[in-house]
Amino acid sequence: MITLPSVAELTQELIRFDTTNPPGNEAGCVAHLQRLLRDAGLQTVVAGASDSRPNLVARLTGRGEAPPLLLQGHVDVVTTAGQAWTRPPFAGEVVDGHVWGRGAIDMKGGVAMMVLATLRFLGDGGAPPGDVVIAVLADEEAGGLEGAGWLAANRPDLFTGIRHALGEGGGFAWYVGGRRFYPLMVAEKRGCQTRAVFRGPGGHGSRPLRGGAMARLGRALVALDSHRMPVHISTATRLMLEGLRDGLPEAPLREQVGRLLDPAQTDSALDQLGEVGWMLDPLLHNNVNATMVRGGIKINVIPSEIELDLDCRLLPGETAESFLPELRGVIGEDAELSVMRQSPPMPEPELGPFFETLRQILREADPDGTPIPYLVSGGTDARHFAQLGIRTYGFLPHNFPEGVAYERAMHDADERVPVSALEFGTDAVHQAILRYRG
Repeated sequence: MITLPSVAELTQELIRFDTTNPPGNEAGCVAHLQRLLRDAGLQTVVAGASDSRPNLVARLTGRGEAPPLLLQGHVDVVTTAGQAWTRPPFAGEVVDGHVWGRGAIDMKGGVAMMVLATLRFLGDGGAPPGDVVIAVLADEEAGGLEGAGWLAANRPDLFTGIRHALGEGGGFAWYVGGRRFYPLMVAEKRGCQTRAVFRGPGGHGSRPLRGGAMARLGRALVALDSHRMPVHISTATRLMLEGLRDGLPEAPLREQVGRLLDPAQTDSALDQLGEVGWMLDPLLHNNVNATMVRGGIKINVIPSEIELDLDCRLLPGETAESFLPELRGVIGEDAELSVMRQSPPMPEPELGPFFETLRQILREADPDGTPIPYLVSGGTDARHFAQLGIRTYGFLPHNFPEGVAYERAMHDADERVPVSALEFGTDAVHQAILRYRG
């Protein structure tokens, strides 16, 4: 029998591997987890596009009473460059009841929760209802092409028979109107990387020029900054807003949330909701952020062509074909638009028996909390596993206390997680495995 670390200790160990992506270098972190899982008796497979960026898939054999359940999480992290940290980002220190470091929330803490929730069955002397498959993934922060995307394309055999997965993107305590909610991801937005090319007359920098490519770029940036895209209420957003509204007391706040469901009132209601409106805005619109500009070769040469790269995120059911006319309606006719890459579509949300089980687990763990469906405004590895017919629910519960926006530090300085939240989530994930029946 091996001695298992606590969830806080394992989170510390994982943070100490610098897996900043790029370049990733997840191999050491993956090997560390493979040793732990293999020594515990799990079957392990390491596979990936390169030796420095492997993925780990481990399996705990169950009783055969349920289909296998996938727990998937990534161990690459975003950069800390240019950030002022209070504590070293890769030291994994525990201070004042918190584990500090890059990846504490996104998502080495989540991986530690999944691993130890699974290994708890060994300590209990029992077996889960069905097999538990743990996928420790590379490259999620850069799109997952060397991680979940690579596995889905090259090793689908490792996931045969799996219908459901648990992953990131849901379960962080969220406070609205003094009430505590646990949003659980049932769908996510779709990436649509778009390029706008602006052209115009060039010339010598010593002579005045009006209406050139730079001016057209400027008009487009101002338009993007001052306009929202049209309102769309997807199924996932509607389910979330209905759950949020019904969980609030009879008060103006409940009425304001209800107004979000009327497209004619959505934007004015968002503006009145402050921080809550800021959180909900991307769930009601396709959104666009200008992130990269290329143009000009010399300071005294007026460029005749400028490229602007746009990070566009589309709501469920939207496609590049339906979105580009919306974008054109905001920035006008000055740009030539092209789609560079579009993420695969996600299935419609399903609030079936397993989702109801997840909600019940949280109601029991926190009777004062309200679990609701959630649309993730970004993207996760769930989209890659969806290509194999696997439906992922975002279920990594953290019972954060009110008043500290831990999730705001996920890609920023001083990322940290309460040890108590890791323990709360580990218990919840263990219960999800225990109660899963397909």
